[in-house]
Amino acid sequence: MTWCWTNKTPAGVSAPATPSGHVALIIGVTGIVGNALAGILPAENTPGGPWKVYGVARRPNPAWKNDAEYIQCDVSDSGDANAKLSALTDVTHIFWVTWANGSTEAECCEVNSAMLRNVLGAVARNARNLEHVCIQTGHKHYIGPFEAFGKIRPHETPFVEDVARLDAPNFYYALEDIVFEFCKKKRGLTWSVHRPAAIFGFSPHSKMNLIGSLCIYAAICKHENSRFKFPGTKAAWNCYSVASDAGLIAEQQIWCSLDLNGKNNAFNCSNGDLFKWKHLWRVLADKFQLESEEFDENEEYVSLSERMKDKGRVWDEIVKKNDLVATNLDEVATFWFVDLMFGGECMLDNMNKSKEHGFFGFRNTEKSLLSIIEKMKAHRIVP
Repeated sequence: MTWCWTNKTPAGVSAPATPSGHVALIIGVTGIVGNALAGILPAENTPGGPWKVYGVARRPNPAWKNDAEYIQCDVSDSGDANAKLSALTDVTHIFWVTWANGSTEAECCEVNSAMLRNVLGAVARNARNLEHVCIQTGHKHYIGPFEAFGKIRPHETPFVEDVARLDAPNFYYALEDIVFEFCKKKRGLTWSVHRPAAIFGFSPHSKMNLIGSLCIYAAICKHENSRFKFPGTKAAWNCYSVASDAGLIAEQQIWCSLDLNGKNNAFNCSNGDLFKWKHLWRVLADKFQLESEEFDENEEYVSLSERMKDKGRVWDEIVKKNDLVATNLDEVATFWFVDLMFGGECMLDNMNKSKEHGFFGFRNTEKSLLSIIEKMKAHRIVP
């Protein structure tokens, strides 16, 4: 890994006296960015490290383990959170990279706020050296929740961080307010907010996994010898898009947690390049030995959710035939999210603020895509 401040201490950072001077608590460690953080933080060359890492998730520890000390905990349960997290007296940094769904945005606000309060309350009870709280949100900060699409006017692209909040319920706003208030209560405690675009990363258990779901789709097409048709609109096929590599998001979060220039700020986080799906589709097809088809606007649009609704048994056949890790289709694929992401033009963001404050990390999106496919294959999630 190459860091933007390689071979020097970031501005305003004092190196810890011992390797365990920085202790991370990752809430949502089995998610896309949580998995990336757990892989990066313990490394010898990671700034402020090697870090000691606790990883929290509701599920049992998955087969694709990382180097975090795993804690199975349902943070929506205040009793479970208190019992398991209040004992972590050495935590210095909290990385909040999880979320829970609700039937309405109001319910999302309630559920996610309760989860965050449970964690902060439990950790603050005994972790006297807590320094920083990092929360991950996303582009819905600028366009509103799913239920508000078409009902409110989103901010114009490219998105910049200092625009006013939209006049609609948004659990991202609720999380920010909780963290802002929490950090005010302790002298020296800082925060950062990170707003990625569509995230490219490895996590078969993520609720919103675009690339993982496309890999599953490709594997099914290969197995059935069917057409690998782009499951989206002409606008999504042709428009310029941005993505956020999970490793890059993790790097930005670590930078903010250490560098004074990153503290108490909200930052967009995308790879720094532009791409078109019409080009990446060929890359994806090649990796699964499929023929890439050009978009045909004369064909009737059929959502990927509709295409894949009866493919559970097909996926079972693929898993058995290729000796893959045993998974159910609805466990590893979120086709509804692909439909959402491919429903129109991508929302572009602006990375100037991040660069002006000293973070110059970037990713090549095509290489990011290829690396994720290789991880999916190496971990026997897809053939």
